[in-house]
Amino acid sequence: MVVQIFAVGGYSEIGRNMTAIKVDDEVVICDMGIHLENYIRYTEDEDISRLTKEELTEQNAIPDISVIEGWRDKVKAIIPTHAHLDHIGAIPFLSDEFNAPIICTPFSAAVVNAILKDARMRIKNKILVLNPNSTYKLSENITIEFINITHSTPQTVMIAIHTKYGAIIYANDFKLDMEPTLGKKPDFARLKKLGDSGVLALIVDSTYAYDERKMPSESVAKQMLKDVLLGTDATGKIIFVTTFSSHLARLKSIIEFGKKLNRKIIFAGRSLAKYVKAGEETAIINFSKDVEMVSFGNKIPNRLRKIADSARGKYLIVVTGHQGEPKAVLSRIASGSMGFKLKPGDHVVFSCTTIPTETNRQNRRVLEDMLRKHKVRIFKDIHVSGHAAREDLRDLFNMVRPKNIIPAHGDLRMTTALKDLAEEMDYKNVYQIKEGECITIQK
Repeated sequence: MVVQIFAVGGYSEIGRNMTAIKVDDEVVICDMGIHLENYIRYTEDEDISRLTKEELTEQNAIPDISVIEGWRDKVKAIIPTHAHLDHIGAIPFLSDEFNAPIICTPFSAAVVNAILKDARMRIKNKILVLNPNSTYKLSENITIEFINITHSTPQTVMIAIHTKYGAIIYANDFKLDMEPTLGKKPDFARLKKLGDSGVLALIVDSTYAYDERKMPSESVAKQMLKDVLLGTDATGKIIFVTTFSSHLARLKSIIEFGKKLNRKIIFAGRSLAKYVKAGEETAIINFSKDVEMVSFGNKIPNRLRKIADSARGKYLIVVTGHQGEPKAVLSRIASGSMGFKLKPGDHVVFSCTTIPTETNRQNRRVLEDMLRKHKVRIFKDIHVSGHAAREDLRDLFNMVRPKNIIPAHGDLRMTTALKDLAEEMDYKNVYQIKEGECITIQK
């Protein structure tokens, strides 16, 4: 028996997620993402640029695939779990290095295609679409299964790699949401059945393994939004809301409350347009009937300037820039470079948390300082995470009962917390590895 797991990226940090799994002489790559902070620091933009893989590898913005050079001709598939850039963002730069298809959900495929079109890039890999709760026979010895799970973007899946040695489950990212506001609940029955049949290894999200609770449902975030948007008087004031562009469930809630307020709803920003279009192409959402989309940077200032002072109280505008990115719409509004003047008492709602990196903290401080100078009302942390907390992870372990556990998607504090949880539950084979390291799994 030869099963090896190579930590290419995402095992000592948040971002650059990529794992290579070798079963005998065949390799499956799970995720191929960018390190968003390093990428933006180098490019000053979240949108994919036409840079070389060498430049981006040197900046630690994409995974260093040289560590699996000896496996390159053995790769049978590249399989992202979902459509976040830290899981798919490196595909335009790295997938051509492998003679293998990309297998992903319809929504992830639509986002990858949108990124490629936007950046005017092409890849040689075929993109094969596999629906959640479906299987695909990759080779004589490997079958891929997509297990429906909940996260902060649609059609997120856990990947089960079925082999003659047992199933290997790759679980980045997820939460166990019993009341999702978009899409189906996690497929608990299937996870328990896999546990009954024998799970050889579980590679698992560690992001909130230290957080001793069950992560609240997205329905809780919806209630928080309701309290702010419907429970706070904004008569005569414009409302700006910012959140993750890929979080279609959150955007759906914002639209619902905007309509209850009888406000005209505008989405402003390229990444918002990209994810909404992908969601509509795959029939997950239909926002166009309720939302005016303004995607291009030069059109946004023109649209904002058309809002008369007397009509400010009739608008709710969703904008990019929740992390304080200097080039995003919200920062440009706050700085005055959009030609739109904020007024005292206007509402700015951050339906997100600050991703805990020094760059993000600094950008948010700058943005919030600018907003306060305009004397606007700021509502922060109207959000719940899309990642499992410690008690969700405990429940997952109890369902799938893996023989081996590999903490992933986290820094040292996070992966150590997951290792501690596994050992608390009497799991003996827990492998805390770093980028560039490879382990061999024993049955």
